[in-house]
Formats: sequence, C-alpha cells, structure tokens
Amino acid sequence: MSPQPPLSVGHKILTGDRATGQLHLGHYVGSLQQRVALQAHNDQTILVADMQGLTDNGNTPAKVAGNILNVVADYLAAGIDPSQTTICLQSGLPALAELTMFYSNLVTIARLERNPTVKNEIQGKGFGRSIPAGFLTYPISQAADITAFQATLIPVGDDQLPMLEQTNEIVRKINSLAGKPILTECQPMLSNMPRLPSVDGKAKMSKSLGNAITLDASDADIAKAVKAMYTDPNHLTVDAPGQVEGNVVFTYLDAFYPDPAFVESLKAHYRRGGLGDGKTKAILTECLQAMIAPMREKRQALIADKQYLIDVLKAGTEKAREESSQTLTQVKQAFGLNIF
Repeated sequence: MSPQPPLSVGHKILTGDRATGQLHLGHYVGSLQQRVALQAHNDQTILVADMQGLTDNGNTPAKVAGNILNVVADYLAAGIDPSQTTICLQSGLPALAELTMFYSNLVTIARLERNPTVKNEIQGKGFGRSIPAGFLTYPISQAADITAFQATLIPVGDDQLPMLEQTNEIVRKINSLAGKPILTECQPMLSNMPRLPSVDGKAKMSKSLGNAITLDASDADIAKAVKAMYTDPNHLTVDAPGQVEGNVVFTYLDAFYPDPAFVESLKAHYRRGGLGDGKTKAILTECLQAMIAPMREKRQALIADKQYLIDVLKAGTEKAREESSQTLTQVKQAFGLNIF
C-alpha cells in the first residue's frame, strides 16, 4: 500500500487502543493529540479493544477488564469529546466477532504468518510455538473492526501498514463475492510525529517496563522520570560539547515544548558546550509538569465518577452496535446467508 496524505476532514475514522494499561505520553503524542484535532470535522470512532487485549492476556483477563475504564478516563482527560467522538467497547459489539469469523474463511494461515507486523510482534513477545490463535488472527479481527464502520481513514504508525493492506485484501474479496462494492477500502493516515522513546532510550515506552510517563503522573513521578532520562554519555562536563541526536531529553522537548525556536536555541547551546544536562532536564520537567497537571486533575475527577465513564462507554457502544450490525447484514448477503 502506498500511503497517501489524505484530507483530514469529512472522513470516517476508526482508531483505538488495547485495554491493557493506562495510556502514557507515547500515546498522547502519537495518537491522542491527533484524535482531538480530527474529531470536530470527521466522523470518528474510538474502539476500546478489550477482546484484542486478550490475545496475549488470555490467562490474565483481569489485566484487561481492570483497564477498560482507565483507558476511557485517559481519552476524556486528553480532550476526546464523547459528543463528537464515538467511544465504544469491542466486546459489546457482537457483529465484530461474527465478521471476524466470516473473514477468517477467506484468509490462509500462511498469509497471516507472512504479515510482517504479526511476525515482529510474535518474535517480540517470545511465544515460540505457543502462539495463541487469537493473536495469529489479529489482522482479521482488525479488518472486522475497520470494515464494520466502513472506515476510510485509519491513523496508524508505519509498522501497521501491513495490517491495513490485509484489510483491503479482505474488502476486495468480499466485494467480489457480493458482485458489487459493499465494503470500503481504507487509507492510512501516518503521524508526522516520530515515535517517542522510553525514558531510558532502550526500549518501547511501556508502563509494565517502568519506562513510561502516564497521563496521571505526579510532579514527583515526572521529575524522577526526567532525571533518569538518557542523554549524551560523553557529555561529562557542562563546558564540553554535547550531542543532541539520540538524546532523549531533546526528543521530548521537540515533542512537547510549546516554543520550537527556544528548543533549537537550546540544541545549539548544548552542541557548542556550556549547557548542562541538569539545566535541560529542569526545563523539560517544568514543561511536562505544566502539561500533565490539568489532565491529571481531570482524570482523577473522572475516575472518582465511575458511573459517568460507564455511561459514556455504554452510549457509544449502543450507537456503534447499530452501525456495525448494518455492515454484518451486508456481509452475510455477500455469502448468500440472508435466509431470514
């Protein structure tokens, strides 16, 4: 698939997150800010993917169940507006499971195993030969999600492009069976933000690895995380020239500091010497504390009102259930299974 830069207005957008933990700054810069910007001028649905969260947590389902409302609270705290964006629960949409079953008859195991995204994830999780069937068929489930809402635009990272290509393969097969276009092919919307590294610079940001800053982090937690950030190991004295490339502090300043010109001046100062890591970390700490504080306060209030979070999720799920059921009816007709 050759990603095109589509217009960010008038689209049917589907996005979402697995409910396996609280969201963090990697999610915020990689997707949440984008969703907030898109919601006013597009038909946007966000899926809390609890069933897909079980694909590698089947033996520890409490990890998924216990994080569903955490994820919803993170969405609202970050600025997602449920009056503009439909927030729904994957397991509350029976059509998604049925579509996954129908589509699974059109995709071979060999095709799933060739999917680069799946291959990389399997290697990263160390399944060996004990790969859960649900994990292997993840691309089919994702295709069901996307097509259920006839989504035309999918915000993704470039590592997810093979998943969208497989979705469009399924769309073409279903349309061929139907003899007419009943499903819509989707296009990726790639983020213009680089992937945010973990605070230690060694791995993908993950709360379970203790290298992420969550959206409810306290001022003390933020200061501790920034203090631990990887910088230039050869920048041994304040006067010595330092390297900006690969320096996690500057990566975060690029992502979050509101004045890019000031960040560029810091980089120049650091490169020529005379600017210490303590100073740059202090600037970043203050920046992140100011940004996270209102989200943390809003999130705390939301978590305290559990029923409100349930009501938001229930309303969005009921709306999404009707929409996804319409797509399921069309797919059944394509298979000739509209007996009733």
